[in-house]
Amino acid sequence: MARIAGVNIPTNKRVVIALQYIHGIGPKLAGDIVKKVNIPLERRVSELTDAEVLAIRETIDRDMIVEGDLRREVSMNIKRLMDLGCYRGLRHRRSLPVRGQRTHTNARTRKGPAKAIAGKKK
Repeated sequence: MARIAGVNIPTNKRVVIALQYIHGIGPKLAGDIVKKVNIPLERRVSELTDAEVLAIRETIDRDMIVEGDLRREVSMNIKRLMDLGCYRGLRHRRSLPVRGQRTHTNARTRKGPAKAIAGKKK
């Protein structure tokens, strides 16, 4: 099992798919990493040599913000918005949708399970 950026990536998957298990790396970045390190797209993680794993690790460390650093940066951005008291910060503070979605009927993911109101049923 290869360990890259503090994450154990699955060994039986292709490298492009396995790299997406790292927070901050999606399909596009995973493909770019594999091209930069010159690994064939069909190669599986279990077939990688130690040198290839090291090259992938160095590429990610040098060029990208992933895992803990990325999570910290995102949370600091949200905290900054909340401290400013801007509209987006207020929406974050109240656990409501931030990007303009309606809340009258939907937004259950963000608002949590529905709370029963006494006398609501007709």
